[in-house]
Amino acid sequence: GFSYLIGAHWEIRTLPDGRVYYIDHLNKTTTWTDPRIAGPTVPYSRDYEAKYRLFRHHLPRPRSNVGNQFEFHVNRKDIMESSFRAVMGVRDTEVLKTRLWVVFDGERGLDYGGVSREWFLMLSREIFNPYYGLFEYSTIDNYILQINPFSGLFNEEHIKYFRFIGRIIAMAIYHGKLLEAFFIRPFYKMLLSKPITLADMESVDREYYQSLKYILENDPAELDLYFVVSEEVLGELREHDLKPGGQHIQVSQENKQEYIDLVIKYRFVQRIATQMNAIKQGFQDVLPLDSIKMFDEKEVELLISGLGEINVNDWRTYTMYKSSYTPDNPVIQWFWKAIGSFNAEERTRFLQFVTGTSRLPMNGFRELWGSSGPQLFTIEKWGDRTKLPRAHTCFNRLDLPPYESYQELRQKLIQAMEMSEAFEGVD
Repeated sequence: GFSYLIGAHWEIRTLPDGRVYYIDHLNKTTTWTDPRIAGPTVPYSRDYEAKYRLFRHHLPRPRSNVGNQFEFHVNRKDIMESSFRAVMGVRDTEVLKTRLWVVFDGERGLDYGGVSREWFLMLSREIFNPYYGLFEYSTIDNYILQINPFSGLFNEEHIKYFRFIGRIIAMAIYHGKLLEAFFIRPFYKMLLSKPITLADMESVDREYYQSLKYILENDPAELDLYFVVSEEVLGELREHDLKPGGQHIQVSQENKQEYIDLVIKYRFVQRIATQMNAIKQGFQDVLPLDSIKMFDEKEVELLISGLGEINVNDWRTYTMYKSSYTPDNPVIQWFWKAIGSFNAEERTRFLQFVTGTSRLPMNGFRELWGSSGPQLFTIEKWGDRTKLPRAHTCFNRLDLPPYESYQELRQKLIQAMEMSEAFEGVD
């Protein structure tokens, strides 16, 4: 992990899993509590900010021999191609770390940060647009992206473009700018070289997840399954062996875990391995991938796309209640009070916890999607006060026990968000 000194005798360090702790060299003690802020650093509030400060502190400065700014010209009408030529045309990628000076053809904008911010946003709307075939919307809803496994059919040069995209992601992170793009969770995990699990499948393809879970919990013998997957390519169904001779190997009680692992590996990793490797290569042209490993996959989403503005009134207006909860029930009143008391980051974390993404549709909460179509945020009464709230991301639903005080409810919400990393609270 990283470490650096704060104050006279304090040092901050991070564990390999990204948790931050503090060493007091005077008293020879360690603590989870940031000496600069009273109170423990819970992973989901101050921690991201602490990690982000640490990350920025450690960013490598550009080598001194490359000059102090990178001026390049782009065309609004042809933002993708003109940006591709500018960014991929540099001989020494160190240049991409110097001050960006973006000039739009025919405009005399003085770039004090504003023009480059606009450039990153405009460019991200283009390069991640499924129209170009490099990315596609994932099956679960209409605004979360995944790499298109058939990108090569749309663009012969697609691997160069994925490398370009890797550079753009790293440049945006390096220069503290945001991209307008939200990806499925496995995308962020792959950037961090973390394994993809069955639980990750749920947030992407609910039905597929259910069938794999069924195989896991039951004897698959009567299902007559083999080690093959079929998928549609340009309108025709193709079969793919998950391992050599897979079409002759039946899925059984003994080998079903291997089957599930191979399905997940194929679905998320193998089909897009060359594209993902190009993105990582482009990223590494600018920044070492190790430098972002202090963040978890949810934090990497925030790093790339920022904290969206979450309007609590809008959220409240477009919420449904089930099982005897009503808007004027005290528990519900406390719930909204708690959401109102969260800072921007905690709110975004909570949105990720209940919907699986920090991304809101263009028109706010009224357009939330679930795995089978439009699905408003719903709070359902469930369990008793000994239980933590739990989330069903595919239905945008929160199961909320009837707690007996505001303090208790707020504490349990925060606990549930923290636990969700271990998938205790999400199913």
